[in-house]
Amino acid sequence: MATDDLMTRALESLGLDGPPSVEAIHGLTDLADVPESMTITEVAGLLDISPHTLRYYERAGLVEVARDSNGHRVYDAEAVRRLVFLTRMRLSGMPVRTLQHYIALADAGEHTVPERLDMLLEHRDTICRRIRELTLSLAATEYKIATYGGSTGPDVRAPAAATETGRTA
Repeated sequence: MATDDLMTRALESLGLDGPPSVEAIHGLTDLADVPESMTITEVAGLLDISPHTLRYYERAGLVEVARDSNGHRVYDAEAVRRLVFLTRMRLSGMPVRTLQHYIALADAGEHTVPERLDMLLEHRDTICRRIRELTLSLAATEYKIATYGGSTGPDVRAPAAATETGRTA
């Protein structure tokens, strides 16, 4: 199940209104269907990222990965859960340097929870600002679509002919 599938499942559990539920977030880390150990190719497919990105995260100290007797990476469920978190944070714009600090704190133990909480609260504020900016951008896009005589709204899809021709403003 690729990250897109995980995210789709989580978004569907959100519904159309209201804040994200804890259950939706747990859906992103529900790895019941995931094998005990996975290869780099399997994890890359699951998370829809490249093996190069996985190796980079390892070199950056964001995730520890065991090796088998042949020296190949073997990802356990804990590593995959961490990678799900890392990919969500990267998608939300958290810099790798900030993630490195966060992971160092997480690895240091429970006494770092207050600092991790502060980091996440600050990041949440950044995400909320970005959502407001994107909402404004969506409104501008909807305005232009309406100006050109198109239909607007959350349930309206672009006509297939318009997307196939690659029309732009």
